Amino acid sequence: MILHIIERAAWPAGEVRAPSLDTEGFVHCSDPGTVHLPANRLFRGRTDLLLLEIDPAKVGVPVRWEPGSPPIPDGPWFPHVYGPVPAAAVVAAHDFPPGADGFFTLPSALAQR
Repeated sequence: MILHIIERAAWPAGEVRAPSLDTEGFVHCSDPGTVHLPANRLFRGRTDLLLLEIDPAKVGVPVRWEPGSPPIPDGPWFPHVYGPVPAAAVVAAHDFPPGADGFFTLPSALAQR
């Protein structure tokens, strides 16, 4: 599974079309071990987020593992989805609140797997 951070108000929809699809050509995603990195860099302290759990076999478009955007020297690679993510590929939506310090960690429902 791969993960995508989305505003609660934007879900559910027929598909996930992040602004990066138009500007960079792909939807940014993460895996369970890296999702905290973009969450803390881009969304620190926000309380209106969901974490979508996506089955990459169901997206119907290429999923490529590539350096982050912007790249981090010797940093992790992330799954980039080269097209909209259909709602049928989303297998679960998890509340994604930050901790008391404003930082994000993987929700316990995903960490226990």
